[in-house]
Amino acid sequence: MASRLLLRQRVAPVATGAIIAGIALFPKNVHAEAPEASNNAKKPIYDDFEIPAAPTKSLPSSESTSEPTKSTSPTPTDRLAVQIRKTRLFLYNHVAAAENKVNELMDSALHLEDSFTSTVASLAPSPQSGEKLMPGTLYVLVAAMTGSIVSRNRNIVLRGAIPLAVGIGAGWVVLPVTMRNVSDLLWKYEQRFPAIADGHIRTREGVEKAWRMARIHTQQAVNIVDDKVSGGRAVVEDWVKKGK
Repeated sequence: MASRLLLRQRVAPVATGAIIAGIALFPKNVHAEAPEASNNAKKPIYDDFEIPAAPTKSLPSSESTSEPTKSTSPTPTDRLAVQIRKTRLFLYNHVAAAENKVNELMDSALHLEDSFTSTVASLAPSPQSGEKLMPGTLYVLVAAMTGSIVSRNRNIVLRGAIPLAVGIGAGWVVLPVTMRNVSDLLWKYEQRFPAIADGHIRTREGVEKAWRMARIHTQQAVNIVDDKVSGGRAVVEDWVKKGK
């Protein structure tokens, strides 16, 4: 009995040291639960028991996440800004239209002034012609007044036509270059109205034809008178010779 107790006392420390050495040399993982393989290999106690699957939470769709847009009505400040903008545009358009109209009127006035000055300058005779306006114009006025004095006792048509005809005739005699320029200017304006231009052409052709026929008849009359004078002179000379 004593030897058995003594053996236990000696063996116990040796066994404890061997266990500690074995744990140190061959370590093992101690799991609180059995591995998955062992769980799958073992047959559960209750075959008909199934673990319910955890419900998966579906992510909310974009339609559900998107919040509905709030329809906000314009504030009084926004409405005032819109009205101010419309008023400014209205005033700007009308001011721009008025400015354009004034510019057009000024352009037309300047164009008329330029046209008038250029027209008056084109009527003046060139310096090479030697024609002077001042004395020639006075002569034309005097001739027109003379025609008015001559026709003062006639009817109203002659009182208006004779001074005009005499003044135009005096102008063609005294100021031929200026009258030619005036005639060209009048013809330019008459071409804008074909009826007036045709009437002017026919009238001028008639006047030219009448003037040509008058010159022809005058020349014929002069020739006849010369022939008669020559014949009379020959007769007188023959009579004088026979009387001697």
